[in-house]
Amino acid sequence: MEEFSEIYPLEKAPEVAARNLEDYFSDHGDAIIAYSGGVDSTLLAYVAHRTLGNRMVAALADSPSLSRREFDAAVNFTRAHGIPLRIVQTAEMEDPLYRANQADRCYHCKKTLFQELKKLRKELEGSGSEASRPIFYGANLDDLGDHRPGMQAAGEASILSPYLELGINKNTIRALCAYYDLEVADKPAMPCMSSRILYGEEVTLEKLRQVEEAENFLYTLDLRVLRVRHHGFTARIEVLPQDFTKILENRDKINKKLHELGFTYVALDLDGFHSGSLNTVLELP
Repeated sequence: MEEFSEIYPLEKAPEVAARNLEDYFSDHGDAIIAYSGGVDSTLLAYVAHRTLGNRMVAALADSPSLSRREFDAAVNFTRAHGIPLRIVQTAEMEDPLYRANQADRCYHCKKTLFQELKKLRKELEGSGSEASRPIFYGANLDDLGDHRPGMQAAGEASILSPYLELGINKNTIRALCAYYDLEVADKPAMPCMSSRILYGEEVTLEKLRQVEEAENFLYTLDLRVLRVRHHGFTARIEVLPQDFTKILENRDKINKKLHELGFTYVALDLDGFHSGSLNTVLELP
């Protein structure tokens, strides 16, 4: 599939893409958006509401793998823009296949999510009506080149992906956020807390707490693009190379805090921040 910038002239891409996305939702008439507060789903929720008004709803999945910082930001965005919000409690932590944290963890997470969104759809439409309101999620062209088992769950559940249908990639999504003057235009990607835990190591509430509190602490040091990867007794910190100095300047405070959280060893990854770095082990022979 061609890159969006190759389909439309670059200088016209944001307004053309905006019109196409708005027309896309107009054609569907109603919408449930699988909303996480990330850049991709936030844009979907905003454009769906801009187009459909209260005929759409943003469904925020809440679980222990969603940090309270991200939960609050997601809720605050919908309040600021008047977007209808429903908070859906998901129970992926009750699924042993999810907790086992194999390479297909995201499949089991998304499968649980889409099951709950279908329950929400029935609730919104009434027990006596056909379940016809479409459900949308934010997969984009760039996701096709990464390890995304959640996309299989979306296909099995007949969940629609506007960005894939319209040929929109991550850069265009951010350009659209800037076009609409949305505050998330430059927001760093922030996948769930479980993505910080080494594949094959069980996902537990304690590990999720350790990761969340460690990252919250690093945020207080004015770091924004970061991950704390959980490797058992070791916390591996990923930040941008230009932030290495800030980590070293605060070494004692960081060590003290992360030791208090239960990590025996604290490491700085000299490769720097890399989204999805734990997927590297999946590529090993």
